[in-house]
Amino acid sequence: TAMAEPQPVKGVILVGAPKLDTRFRPLSLNCPKPLFPIAGRPLVYHQIAACAKIPGMQEVILIGQYADSEFADFVAATSRELNVTVRYLREYTSLGTAGGLYHFRDQITRGSPAWFFVLHVDVCSDFPLAELIEFQAARADAATSHTIMSVKARNDQAHFYGCLISDEKNRVQHFVEKPKSFVSNSINCGVYLFTAGIFDNIRDVFLRNHDRGVHDSEEIWIEKDIIPGLIGAQSLFILQTDVFWSQIKTAAAALYANRHYLSTYAKNTPELLDAGGDGHPTIVGDVIIHESADIDPSAKIGPNVSIGPGVRVKAGARVRDSIVLSNVSLDEHSVILNSIVGWNSHVGPWGRVEGENVGVNPNDPSTPVATKPLFSGGKLVASITIIGDGVDVASEVIVKNSIVLPHKQMGKSTHNEIVL
Repeated sequence: TAMAEPQPVKGVILVGAPKLDTRFRPLSLNCPKPLFPIAGRPLVYHQIAACAKIPGMQEVILIGQYADSEFADFVAATSRELNVTVRYLREYTSLGTAGGLYHFRDQITRGSPAWFFVLHVDVCSDFPLAELIEFQAARADAATSHTIMSVKARNDQAHFYGCLISDEKNRVQHFVEKPKSFVSNSINCGVYLFTAGIFDNIRDVFLRNHDRGVHDSEEIWIEKDIIPGLIGAQSLFILQTDVFWSQIKTAAAALYANRHYLSTYAKNTPELLDAGGDGHPTIVGDVIIHESADIDPSAKIGPNVSIGPGVRVKAGARVRDSIVLSNVSLDEHSVILNSIVGWNSHVGPWGRVEGENVGVNPNDPSTPVATKPLFSGGKLVASITIIGDGVDVASEVIVKNSIVLPHKQMGKSTHNEIVL
């Protein structure tokens, strides 16, 4: 039998707003979080690439509150590279996750897609989008129901997320956002497959808010305002998956995502990784090095390292479990461990930049990074070290478990500090 034509489908990625990037400072001071490079690619690129693999993908729409100019170059380059239409649509005021969809409903429904994905940007995953479509298409009410992707969280971490309870037909019966006590370990991944009927649900909430005189009646949230109505109408289904999934709320989680996406390259596109060899530094594990970086062959790099454009690494330097952003220079015998080194920064000879290991059980890929508080008992909680843009770490200085804001001169060693 001939294969049926793939159903037309779209991807919508909610990229958020600059004011939501505070937990990602100081890195978001220079770069919108969705464009922060993880495994050599902007965060949102990984989601666009997952959408682009789906047959029948008409276009990928990014919705957010950043200035158009911040996304223009990226959108053009990514459209060309992945051979899929990518557009950025700007919200001029905070509309909430569902309000933003409703505001651009004409753009989303143009070309009559059978379904459209909605993805939150701050998620790292092996997005099982084809599986979501298969699961949706197999149902009798495929044209009017919706699907939510879920993974199992550890019981002690489930309450950090939205928890879902479903029946034996995978229909969602109950949803609680960040419950105070244990509800279920099936958590909402922030990845949805909706049909156009969702706009009726959003409109109903909008009108109801408006009639009640709710201030900000345009701010409508999928989780808070829309999911309860879908559950009531019995039109929301859960695809329980065991794929890798982690939130990227903080810089520590970005390092974890970097590790994961590099391991995905090793499996699927090993040609992206540096294989070492003559004239190359010693490479351990999964490492991606931009072609414009200049690295001394006596340096040792890896595992889990991304090195950006224009980076210079001198003799005997050691980099492990880190992201080194563009135009950084690392002098002789410097050491970078569990850290993110910001754009244009410099680490002098024998300098050391070191953070805590991102604590995750390597034997259980489903344990996302639990978001730890920044402070505990008046002390900075040990985490990765983050060096902001244009920082100069002098020779023999050690920066450990610290966050250094942009353009600082680090003339003496620091430990467990935020250097303002």
